[in-house]
Amino acid sequence: MIVEPLPSKGRRSVKLATARLNLWEGSVRSGKTMASLVAWMLFVRTGPAGNLAMIGKTERTLKRNVIDPLIEMVGPKRCRYVAGAGELWLFGRRIYVAGANNEAAVSKIQGLTLAGAYVDEVTTLPESFWSMLLTRLSIDGAKLFGTMNPDNPNHWAMRDYLKRATTWLRHDGEVIVNEGPDLLNLARFSFRLADNLTLSREYIEALSAEFKGLWRLRYIEGLWVLAEGSIYDTFDPTPGAGHVITDAELPARMRRWVLAIDYGTVNPFVCGLIGIGPDTNDPTGERERIHVVREYRWDSAARHAQRTDAEYSQALRAWLEQLRVELNDPLDIDRVFVDPSAASFITQLYRDGWYGVNTAQTPTLNPVLDGIRAVSSLRSAGRLVIHESCPGIAELTSYVWDAKAAGKGEERPLKVDDHYPDMERYAVAGLRSEWRHWMTGAVDLDELDVAA
Repeated sequence: MIVEPLPSKGRRSVKLATARLNLWEGSVRSGKTMASLVAWMLFVRTGPAGNLAMIGKTERTLKRNVIDPLIEMVGPKRCRYVAGAGELWLFGRRIYVAGANNEAAVSKIQGLTLAGAYVDEVTTLPESFWSMLLTRLSIDGAKLFGTMNPDNPNHWAMRDYLKRATTWLRHDGEVIVNEGPDLLNLARFSFRLADNLTLSREYIEALSAEFKGLWRLRYIEGLWVLAEGSIYDTFDPTPGAGHVITDAELPARMRRWVLAIDYGTVNPFVCGLIGIGPDTNDPTGERERIHVVREYRWDSAARHAQRTDAEYSQALRAWLEQLRVELNDPLDIDRVFVDPSAASFITQLYRDGWYGVNTAQTPTLNPVLDGIRAVSSLRSAGRLVIHESCPGIAELTSYVWDAKAAGKGEERPLKVDDHYPDMERYAVAGLRSEWRHWMTGAVDLDELDVAA
């Protein structure tokens, strides 16, 4: 790893990081993590004696986001990670390492007395854990250093902490020093993508193209904005306009076929036939994308008839046989990604001899939001398209955020007409090994759980 000198804004933030709480927030790849690590290393070398801790959503993500860069910056002799013991040795000081992915994680730090702490992705931690962590910083001169991406402006990290900063290095580079009885001994450093002067213009343009709407405001501009209205607010349902394709835009052959299923008995049952194949609009013929080619849907309420698991399995086989003729393709399905809550249906598929059945579930960082962000990024980059025959187009246009939850600082879709969007997320999660290398800054789904 080549460690570039910190851009000027990063250097300024390190000099200003003298408060009890020092928090870097802003866009992805903006340099905030590198600046925070420099400040943390200086503190480890010069701060008061006592226990230190480094916290992440999981120990795995902490290692990937923070510990690995630290080792590359200072070398394995000065920074050594002992995974089995949950310890990191940095400049001869032992640092306890822990993940905080749920409320029970509070027990990991109860009883500790800390001289300092580093927190990766503060907004992903339970508020109870964060509150307990602050009580543990009881040694004279103790300090906390943390990073986060923007979230809902009603999130506790913004509402109760960032808004109460005494020192604020703003997005525009101006330093504001606030006064008042309700303020905290907290320094806030706000970063935008443009603040990282080591990035090429081509990279910034590519990354910007992958994030649209809400995600662009948060992950490119570094703004704390409310998730409201339409979730896929840039989705264009017009056939041929880029997101919805016609028969003329379908490739003659797909390299790979899969199915993705959102299971329902009373609610609609939705299955997508999904092919990975060339982008017919790419003159080089080298670019691939994910095509939702056809959709099977059974709405029990509308049809006044429920189907059993066995009947769904049989219906899908009949549907595929019909499509083999219609599309003049053998449709060799190599994976079936199924709603992880549909245990009985998954069992039925196994009994009926379906090949490659997988639950659409892996370890989680942020259950539904990471899936929505991945879908949005792929669609914005022109890597995910849906055929005009699919009824799910209507659901994509009406898929909205839950306004009541947003007002409480939580972000989740309204659970109405969300069956096609859920199926699409399952497909994207299951196919992540196919598309990860397509994206520039992309969305890392190694720990994605797309279950609602």
